[in-house]
Amino acid sequence: MDIETILRQAHEADASDVHIVAGEPPTARIHQVMTPLSDEPLKPETVASMFEKMSTRETREIFAQTKDADFSFYVEGLSRYRVNAHMQKGVIGLAMRAIKTKVPPLAALNLPEVIARLTYLPRGLVLVTGDTGSGKSTSLAAMIQAMNQRYRKHIITLEDPVEYLFESDKCLIEQRELGRDMISFASGLKHALRQDPDIILVGEMRDLETCSLAISAAETGHLVLSTLHTVNASQTVSRIIDMYPSGQQNQIRSMLSTTLQAVVSQTLFTRADKPGMIPAVEVLLCTPAVRNLIRENKVYEIPNVIETSRQIGMTSLDASIAELYFNGTISKEDAIAQAVHPDKLERQLVA
Repeated sequence: MDIETILRQAHEADASDVHIVAGEPPTARIHQVMTPLSDEPLKPETVASMFEKMSTRETREIFAQTKDADFSFYVEGLSRYRVNAHMQKGVIGLAMRAIKTKVPPLAALNLPEVIARLTYLPRGLVLVTGDTGSGKSTSLAAMIQAMNQRYRKHIITLEDPVEYLFESDKCLIEQRELGRDMISFASGLKHALRQDPDIILVGEMRDLETCSLAISAAETGHLVLSTLHTVNASQTVSRIIDMYPSGQQNQIRSMLSTTLQAVVSQTLFTRADKPGMIPAVEVLLCTPAVRNLIRENKVYEIPNVIETSRQIGMTSLDASIAELYFNGTISKEDAIAQAVHPDKLERQLVA
C-alpha cells in the first residue's frame, strides 16, 4: 500500500488526520475516532520510502539533523497535507493533517454570525484560539477569503507550513512559509511590516518576540489575525500578558487593551445528529468595559462581561455547548466532557 492509496482511502472516509507508524496499520482520525485503514502493519522501510517520496532534499537534511521536520504535501485532485515526520522507536513516523484545497465560506462553518463582522475591522488584533485540531486554521482561512473577495488590499500570511492556498481575487495575497521563505515568525513579521501590508495573518503567536511584533503591528494600523493554544478568552488574555517580564506587564496591558478587537475560542464536537463535526465557539468582543478590565488587571471578570453581553454577539463556550446540546446536535456526554464548568453545565442541561 503506497502513500497516495492510503490518503485517498482516508479522504473518502472524511478523515482529518492520517498516522503512519512502523509496525502498525495506517490509521486515520475519522470524526475524532482513530480508525485502522487496513489489517496489514507497515514495515519500517515502507514508511522510510513514503517519507522519501513526500519530502524535498532540504526537508530530509533538516530531519537528519533534528529528527523532526514539518512540511506540506499535495496529492493532485485530492488535498494538501500538513506533515510532521519524526522518529519513534528508532524509525520514522508520519502524522498528516488534511487541508481542504478549497477555502470554505464562513457561512458553511457553523460559526456565529458575529465572526463575519470581524472581517470588516480596519485594524487591530483578532485571535482565534483552541486546541490542536479545533478548526482555527479553517476559520482564519475563511475570514481571509471573505476579505479577499471584498477589498482591494495587500494580505501577507506567515504560516508553518502554508495550508490553504489562496488565489488573489480583489486583494493581492502573499503566503510565506516558515523554513522556506522566512527563518522564524518573528523575522517574517518584522520584515512584513516593511512590505506595505494591510492585513497580516500570523500562524501562531508562539513566543514573546512574535507576540510583541503582532501587537505593535496592530497598534500601527494593520489588521492582524493570529492563533494561540488557549481554550477561552480570559485564558488567552492572561497567556499574552504572562509572556512578558513582570516589569513590562502594565505596559502590555495598556497596549493590549487598545489593540485587541476580539478573541474567538473554538472546540470541535462530533455531531450526534449526522456524520461530521461542529464547533462550539466562545466570542469576546473588546468593548470599553472589556478594555478597562484588561487595563486594570481584572481579566478574571471577563467571563461575567461575556455572559451579560449576548445581545451584541458575545457568548461563552459553555453557553455555545449548551445550545448545541439543546438543538440535538451533540450528545450530553460530549457536552459535559468539554465544558469549562462541567458541573454547572450538567445542572443546566438537566433543567
